[in-house]
Amino acid sequence: MQQERHIQLPLSEYLALTTKQCSSWSFTQGLLLGQLIVILTLGCFIKFFIFGDSPGSTSKTIYSGSFTPTALKQFSRNQSNLRKKRSAVLRDPPSQSTETILSKTYYDVRSHQPESLDWFNVLIAQTLAQFREDAHTDGAILKSLNKFLNGPQKPDFLDSIRVTEVSLGEDFPIFSNCRISPSDDEPGKLQAKMDVDLSDLITLGVETKLLLNWPKPLVAVLPVALAVSIVRFSGTLSISFIPSPENLAGNTTLTFSFLDDYRLEIAVRSLVGSRSRLQDVPKIAQLVESRLHGWIDERCVEPKFQQIVLPSLWPRKRTTREQSRPGEGTDDGELPGGSFDGLRRRPQPTAHI
Repeated sequence: MQQERHIQLPLSEYLALTTKQCSSWSFTQGLLLGQLIVILTLGCFIKFFIFGDSPGSTSKTIYSGSFTPTALKQFSRNQSNLRKKRSAVLRDPPSQSTETILSKTYYDVRSHQPESLDWFNVLIAQTLAQFREDAHTDGAILKSLNKFLNGPQKPDFLDSIRVTEVSLGEDFPIFSNCRISPSDDEPGKLQAKMDVDLSDLITLGVETKLLLNWPKPLVAVLPVALAVSIVRFSGTLSISFIPSPENLAGNTTLTFSFLDDYRLEIAVRSLVGSRSRLQDVPKIAQLVESRLHGWIDERCVEPKFQQIVLPSLWPRKRTTREQSRPGEGTDDGELPGGSFDGLRRRPQPTAHI
């Protein structure tokens, strides 16, 4: 009888072998189960979310199949009205008549004294001073004048016009005697009338040549030098705010015009000829003065007026600026002249004890 042979292993080695087999089989089962779950999830997602019908298309098909075109238009109109009603959060403002505005601002047009507008004169003076400084810095006004004078509207009997003198003046206009009154042309609107007076020397000098083109081109050439100076301007300025009829958004527009009793004083210097020159020809001065009066009358003398669309006054992120503090903004963003992009400099107040 053959003797059975038994292999004796230590208990620790036997437990290690059995545990390894069980753990290997459990890992394989988990891997297969996980792959199956992932495949089922992807299949459900593709079927119901990608290839499934959207609720909008279903409802649209039902409506188009059961309603007539007239009913569809009525339904879409009702839907748009519902969207408007849901978005109308702001309350309707009460109607503000002229009498209501005057009473709430405690302004009586019959007894209120005219205002001096000293603060307004300071703001206008600062604006004009900056405008004059910018004109001397980049020369944009000289380029614009040359382009305008030599534009397509220049007559054929004039040679190219060259600007020889430009003076923007040194003084500033003075506004005074401001009073509020109901508008004569726009019932229910208010207008502000103020006196304006400017005593300065604003000069524009040009040189050109008169071309005689008959009976043949360039028969004769006559040099002409002309300098026109505005010495004084005074009048009554009328300002009002009206809704813009051209703008669908309803932006407010600023309109201004002068009364027809304005006063304009000019000085004209002329020099005509090449060898025997004629200086300060009176007929030329009268012609220039009449043309200048006509230019003003056609643009901003009642009943004509100028209309400027005002921007929206609601605060926006793109128009936000921050005042720079001492020691900040010196590394980046510095511009020539000591200014900073997007920052407005002003001196910091100091306390005195």
